[in-house]
Amino acid sequence: MFGWIRRVREYFLFYGLLFLFACLSLAWSLPAALLDLVLPRRLGGPLSRFMIKSGFRWYLAVMRACGILKCDLSALDALRDDAGLVICPNHPSLLDAVLVISRLPQVVCIAKAKVYDNLLLGSGARMAGYIRNDAPSSLVKAAANEVRGGCQLLIFPEGTRTERPPINALKGGFALIAKIAGVPVQTILIESNSRFLGKGWDFFRKPEFPLVYKVRLGRRFEPTADVRGLVRNLESYYRSEL
Repeated sequence: MFGWIRRVREYFLFYGLLFLFACLSLAWSLPAALLDLVLPRRLGGPLSRFMIKSGFRWYLAVMRACGILKCDLSALDALRDDAGLVICPNHPSLLDAVLVISRLPQVVCIAKAKVYDNLLLGSGARMAGYIRNDAPSSLVKAAANEVRGGCQLLIFPEGTRTERPPINALKGGFALIAKIAGVPVQTILIESNSRFLGKGWDFFRKPEFPLVYKVRLGRRFEPTADVRGLVRNLESYYRSEL
């Protein structure tokens, strides 16, 4: 009897929180679409990044209060004042970006075209200065300019969510950006007890609760002219740590 009640409660919370995330995203996307037309970039970018960070942080707090999420993200706070940094986490799930962005107020992301064009997320992402993942050459140039300007760049070096744990073969974009911008690469290690929202996971499939995430800072790699060597070093490091 009590098991049945618990399952009903979990399903209610699960779908309710998905709906809440959509509402939060839309609540900022609509005003962002208007503000982006009138605010200069130097004001609009920080404002949108702050709103996205605050929304994600509040959403995670609600998940914790409901008892379906356990996570400690405090290690990320050490990066808050580190300007000009390429941040490279492993990528087990869609929730990874939410976890990282919720703690870092001045991070910009590489965003897929479908995010840029999404009604719920697009306007806020554009206003925040997130970089559209289209042509590789323009992406690398735009990302390097943002990092040189003092922003932190969040990029998942696997290019997609992990298909074969502990990590996919890494792409070279992050290393090229670090080389051009002359900034270090900070690794972040994300571990979880669930494959929720991982590659191949049905978005509306309820996982077992609570979801547990452990996030810790990894090694920081200095930029180098040997792009392929840096990619190999990071991939080897991730495999030894995860």
